Amino acid sequence: MRGIPGLKRLRLKIWRRCTLALLLFWAACWVVVSALLVLLHRSVFSERCTDEKSHRILARLCLDYSSGALTGDLCEDLCVAQNLVYKHCLYYDRGKKVIQADWRGQPIILKSKKEIFSSYQHLSMLEEVETEDIPEAELLLMVALEVKNVLGLELSNNTMGPLWTRKKGPHWKAQVASMWSLLQQEEYIYFSLLQDFSKHVLRIIGSCGHFYAVEYLTAGHAWHKTLFPLENVVSPTFAGHRSRVRAIIDIALSFLDMVRHFDNDFSHPLHLCDIKPENFAIRHDLTVVAIDVDMAFFEPKMRDILEQNCTGDEDCNFFDCFSKCNLRIRKCGAQRANNNLQVICDKIFRRWFSPSLRGPLVSLPLQLQLQKAVQECAEPGHVDAAGHQRTLKSLSKLYHLLHISQQELQRAE
Repeated sequence: MRGIPGLKRLRLKIWRRCTLALLLFWAACWVVVSALLVLLHRSVFSERCTDEKSHRILARLCLDYSSGALTGDLCEDLCVAQNLVYKHCLYYDRGKKVIQADWRGQPIILKSKKEIFSSYQHLSMLEEVETEDIPEAELLLMVALEVKNVLGLELSNNTMGPLWTRKKGPHWKAQVASMWSLLQQEEYIYFSLLQDFSKHVLRIIGSCGHFYAVEYLTAGHAWHKTLFPLENVVSPTFAGHRSRVRAIIDIALSFLDMVRHFDNDFSHPLHLCDIKPENFAIRHDLTVVAIDVDMAFFEPKMRDILEQNCTGDEDCNFFDCFSKCNLRIRKCGAQRANNNLQVICDKIFRRWFSPSLRGPLVSLPLQLQLQKAVQECAEPGHVDAAGHQRTLKSLSKLYHLLHISQQELQRAE
């Protein structure tokens, strides 16, 4: 029995050593994790949206303007006359800069995919020949080829007007260089080409070098009770419950108008692959506007994106756009399996027409019909004629029910 105390002391010694080893291991892990967090923090901090950095970006833009490297119809107001005044930075996202400014008393948004003008691909032919000697037809052809490369669309010269409005003059070379930097930004091309044909995209106001200005609209937010801050776009009377319901129905109808418009009114359907409240805004007349189209694609580009190698359907998901995997050839289908309406029903309409939002302003049977129609609309479809017909039926049914809801509200008033 004398060996028992010695055995206890040995166990105690082993336990202490194990505890010490664990503490040392924990401390080492903590140091490594802390170092990684510091590095991560520095990378995030370097892209933090600050007034100081935004002022530096615009100062660099004006320096390039004064040196003759770039130009634009807003450069004089920004860099000389001070009619375009910086307000604050909205966000930086993977190189993209979005800044709020005031132009002649009107709030606007300045955007650029990259911070510095020289970061954009240079047009080599500007160095090879005198810019004045480049024929207009050749420049239009270059624009068409760039649009085809970016959007996958074939455009004729007579549709290039919104993208090429510059005229020959003393700053011709800077005009061409500035145009080329803007053409490397998909969103700018979308807004420029569509603004004369669609009320559902942002209006471009002008540009300076690689920065372009668009109208200022307040974006939606997922955390907002009504998804969109109605008090910012309509009169204070919309603070009442009846007015909010009426506004939501009008906005829902505008979403349906946008879906039908994007599906049918262009040479190819326009697919929205990042549908969330933050990527839309509402004008004062309650028209829905797509304010971020970095993830929007016309049909030819959409097919190229979706047609990838796969081992299952999950490999065929591209944000809100997805197709089906053909396991026999291990290839994703080029045709999108879902559609804009289905995703809008799922991510937007479900929030508005859920049981928790029922009220006395619209009859209960109609509310239940709306809720059921939204649930059916949000269900994934099929890539066939039957799936297309089901989408058309859902669109028609939602239009019908929302118009009846409008009529009930009008009668209640």
